[in-house]
Amino acid sequence: MVLLDPLANALSTIKNAENVGKPMCVVRPASKIIGNVLNVMKQNGYISSFEYIDDGKGGLYEVMLSGSINVCGAVKPRYAVSVKDIEKWEKSFLPAKNFGVLILTTSKGVISHAEAIEMNVGGELLAYVY
Repeated sequence: MVLLDPLANALSTIKNAENVGKPMCVVRPASKIIGNVLNVMKQNGYISSFEYIDDGKGGLYEVMLSGSINVCGAVKPRYAVSVKDIEKWEKSFLPAKNFGVLILTTSKGVISHAEAIEMNVGGELLAYVY
């Protein structure tokens, strides 16, 4: 089996586990970008914790779910976003203003859209969660 988008696969795994009410799920293979996205999700209270486990293959993340995710997904293609356009993308991917998080990769690292506006930095859209 060939994974074309590991981030989309990881977010799909998390969403499916949330939908059936599981307390935790395993995301594999692990990557830095998935770890950074999980970190933003943790900072915003969508997951309670996650842990990297080196299994000798590709590594994996054990994600403890908090039951607060309705929908999450990867943004494909990864659109370039300037600070002034963040609100437009918020309208496209999130159901309401100040509800949910867009996750961007920027020159300052992987951050939420609120942090990007605060730091006045643009980047590329990676994912959304609410």
